[in-house]
Formats: sequence, C-alpha cells, structure tokens
Amino acid sequence: MPLSLAAARPLGLALGVAADALLADPRRYHPVAGFGRAAQALERRLHADAVAPGAVFTTVAVGVPWLLGVAAERVTTGRPLARVAVTAVATWAVLGGTSLAREGQVMAGLLDAAQAEQADGAAQTDAGVGEAALLRARARLSHLCARDPSQMSVGDLARATVESLAENTSDAAVAPLLWGAVAGVPGLLAYRAANTLDAMVGYTSPRYLRFGRVSARFDDLVNLVPARVTGLLTVAAAPVVGGSMASGWRVLRADGARHPSPNAGRPEAATAGVLGVVLGGENVYAGRVERRPGMGVG
Repeated sequence: MPLSLAAARPLGLALGVAADALLADPRRYHPVAGFGRAAQALERRLHADAVAPGAVFTTVAVGVPWLLGVAAERVTTGRPLARVAVTAVATWAVLGGTSLAREGQVMAGLLDAAQAEQADGAAQTDAGVGEAALLRARARLSHLCARDPSQMSVGDLARATVESLAENTSDAAVAPLLWGAVAGVPGLLAYRAANTLDAMVGYTSPRYLRFGRVSARFDDLVNLVPARVTGLLTVAAAPVVGGSMASGWRVLRADGARHPSPNAGRPEAATAGVLGVVLGGENVYAGRVERRPGMGVG
C-alpha cells in the first residue's frame, strides 16, 4: 500500500524524534545556531529603543523560516517520501529534548560530587575542600539558563536546574512537536525561530525592554497551549520517577499561575508537585534580582 501524503507528517515527526533520541543536537553546523547568527545580524541593523523596529525584526525573523517551510512542503506535494524526509530533518533540527536531558544528567553528577566534596571537607574541617565540583557546576549552569551562578549553593543550583529542565521540556520538545503536528514544517521552523528570538531579545533589560517586547509576547502566545500540555504530561509521567500524580495535579492547579511568566509556571509547578519540592524564590540575572513566588510543598 503506497504511503499517503496525510501519513507523511506523523511519520516524519516520529522519525525526527527518533533522530533526536539517537543523535541529539549536531555538535557543529547546527541550523538553529546559524539562524541565531543571522538574527543577531538583523537585530544589529534594526535595533532601536522602540517597539516598532522590534515588531519588524520579529516579523522578518519568524516569517522567513515560515516561508521556507511553506516552500519545502509545496516542493514535496505529491511526493510522500520526500515530505517524510523533509519533516524528519526539520523535526530533528528543532528538537532539543535529548540534549536537554543530558545537561540535566551532567548537572546531577556535578551536584552529587559537590555534595560529597563538601561533606568530606566538613569532616576534615578544611574550608578549602569541596569547591572544585561546585565551581564546575556553577560554570555549567550557563548551558541551561542565564542566571548568575557565582554565589549559588548546591541547593540553589539544583533548583535552577530543575526549573530550567521543567520549563525547557515545553520549549525544546513538547511545543515544537505540537506545532509540527498542527502546521507541519512551517510550524516547526517558525516555532523554533520565535522561541530563539525570545531567548535573544525577550528580556526586560534597558536594551530590549521595548525592542524585544513583540518577540517576547509572540513567544508567550505560541507557548500558551504547549506549556499547559507539558504540565499535564509531567503529571502523567510522575510514576516514571516515583513521584505523585495527585500532588503534581494539586500543585499545578494551585500554583501554576503564580509564576510571572504566563507559561513557565505550569510545567514548573507540576514538576514541583510530582517531585515533592519547592521551586521559585530569588534569582539573579546580571545583577538584577527577581523574586518569584514559591510553588509546591516539600
């Protein structure tokens, strides 16, 4: 039975997920990194302390990948195998779930080592012992988020890691797959572009407060449904890590809206409930302090 064009999208998505699981992100010539460099060049040309140039920046930087996706699907109309291949490659390019999980594993190892070193240092009453792994963990945190780790304890680093993994599970895995299912290759490429722009200019710093506003709001919009789906999936996956579905659901409902982000709180609250920990608190970004409400009980 010949492959239909309708079946090409789900098959391509599945193959892209498999490629991400087996290969993770390419170490060199990553297409998202290439997009980021192009977006940086465009930002330098358009930047001004105003909303309108930022809107133009967002429109161009998201619109071009969307149009490339539309062109790719038009070229493969009537060619299901080619559509499968294009969808699979695009899915692999935009997913980051495997690399995200590996970063979590690296941080877990470093934090375990830091705890062990600190315990050994306390036993020896030597304040100089127990810092090597902690310093490595602080340096590694930049792979997950933009917080200033210079004064973070092991507990602070653990919280930052769990919060980043929870939020980025939506950004790196769930959201691109949902947009790929709904809008195919254009949805995959446009979503990753929007999410990348938010990471680049979606800050409340003086440079990006106005220029990055449209990028930040657009990213909020495209993640509205995926973040909530991620929260539900996190609750459903609780038994995999020996967590509590009931607690995850309870904290998701009670605390999911307390986060200053309209989306990040859902997966973070669900994770806090499943694991029986408290997330939220004080975060430092380049000297700027943010205090976030607590989520969870534990």
